[in-house]
Amino acid sequence: MYATAVPASPPPAFAARAVSVEGSPVREILALTERPGIVSFAGGLPAPELFDTEGLRAAYEAAFALSARRALQYSTTEGAPELRAAVAARTTARGLPTDADDVVITSGSQQALTLITAALIEPGDVVLVENPTYLAALQCFRLAGARVVAVPCDGEGIVPEALAELVARERPKLLYTVPTFQNPTGRTLPAARRAEVARTAARLGLWLVEDDPYGELRYEGADVPWLAAHPGAEDRTALLGSFSKIMAPGLRLGWLRAPAALRRAAVVAKQAADLHTSTVDQLAAAHYLATADLDAHIATVRAAYRARRDALQRALSRTLPADCDWNLPEGGMFVWARLPENHDATDLLKTAVTHGVAFVPGAPFHATTPDPRTLRLSFTTHTPTEITEGVARLGRALAEYGAA
Repeated sequence: MYATAVPASPPPAFAARAVSVEGSPVREILALTERPGIVSFAGGLPAPELFDTEGLRAAYEAAFALSARRALQYSTTEGAPELRAAVAARTTARGLPTDADDVVITSGSQQALTLITAALIEPGDVVLVENPTYLAALQCFRLAGARVVAVPCDGEGIVPEALAELVARERPKLLYTVPTFQNPTGRTLPAARRAEVARTAARLGLWLVEDDPYGELRYEGADVPWLAAHPGAEDRTALLGSFSKIMAPGLRLGWLRAPAALRRAAVVAKQAADLHTSTVDQLAAAHYLATADLDAHIATVRAAYRARRDALQRALSRTLPADCDWNLPEGGMFVWARLPENHDATDLLKTAVTHGVAFVPGAPFHATTPDPRTLRLSFTTHTPTEITEGVARLGRALAEYGAA
């Protein structure tokens, strides 16, 4: 005898936030361009040939040789004490006095942003962002049900007077900013404007989330103090950092520096997310920071990236039409460009891929109505020779697109 089949009912629906927030077009483009022969300016990927593979291998070997049982065991949510101390020392050396207890180690700085969002944002809360801004931050805030509002920006970033008006009108919970070598535009907010942002936050009551994954990748000009270091920002800024761009993204190690109450709320959110960041990765990173010269490694990376940025600038100047424009960032990984009138970067991408070159259209980075002519070009992954060839292909794609 066989049991009679029972008609099945469908399972309950997904949460509205899971179906209302789109996937990352950057990730989709990266998947598209993985085939051999593509010169991709799409992903913000560090150059793999510049990874200190020998130094990191030795650090992992030491983590096991010195403390294998600890490396393979559960750890505290806040992070390994020696890594927290190393982060605090580097942060202090860069002009922001920090103790180990001020720091939480996270699984990449993206998790730090997620934890701060979980700690602060209720559905319907207003979050202010630069326009354009980091795409994954938009995903994070929208997944939390926030109402994302763009702050007017110019070539130097946030316009302080416009920010003050928005804060007074919208009563937002936080401002998210990437003030140094911003993703996607590469621009840097000047110190005077940072001071104005800090004063506005203190006067009108606003949390600040300062994301700084690129700050140590400076190729020219003088360092600008963190937003968190300005008067008025001390008790209200969550500073996010990452080892992805200066060591290796595969480590998935980031950090969060925040006031005590917010830090504690983030720790509780992290306990619900993953209990703690990988112990063995933390101990290897701590050993690397204690025994290797990370600053010397960063200097090598800077020199290589400066040459690649300059190669991209030269190639764009020789190849693109006069009615295109782009910026010259002082550091970071990205150049922000704009096509001629009546051009659409998303449509151009389809033609570009057939020519063996890819980039990221700028539209998804906008929190409001996008400028369809914009695009982001990452210059860190390829050599100057490859960059020159990639821009030549882009020029041919643009000529074909314009003739269609």
